[in-house]
Amino acid sequence: MKFLAVCGSGLGTSFMVEMNIQQILQELGVTGVEVSHSDLSSAAPGDADVYFLAKDIAEGGAHLGEVVVLDNIIDMDELRNKVTKVVKEKNLI
Repeated sequence: MKFLAVCGSGLGTSFMVEMNIQQILQELGVTGVEVSHSDLSSAAPGDADVYFLAKDIAEGGAHLGEVVVLDNIIDMDELRNKVTKVVKEKNLI
């Protein structure tokens, strides 16, 4: 299973989201999930099973596949809730 954090340009924001997802997965005791980051122009369908994007670029990333839209990329509670939902849907916990 692979998760990809995607930001509009550059890699700073997506790297922060990647690290936060890794922290949440560790807290949940979920293993076997590879987490990485990319900018939107480099991300492609098939790069990941689930893509995490900020709402301002969600429309531009709709072609990627399964997209989780983050209303606020720095809100850990929102990210925790959405990551937890995904891992439960994927039967990882």
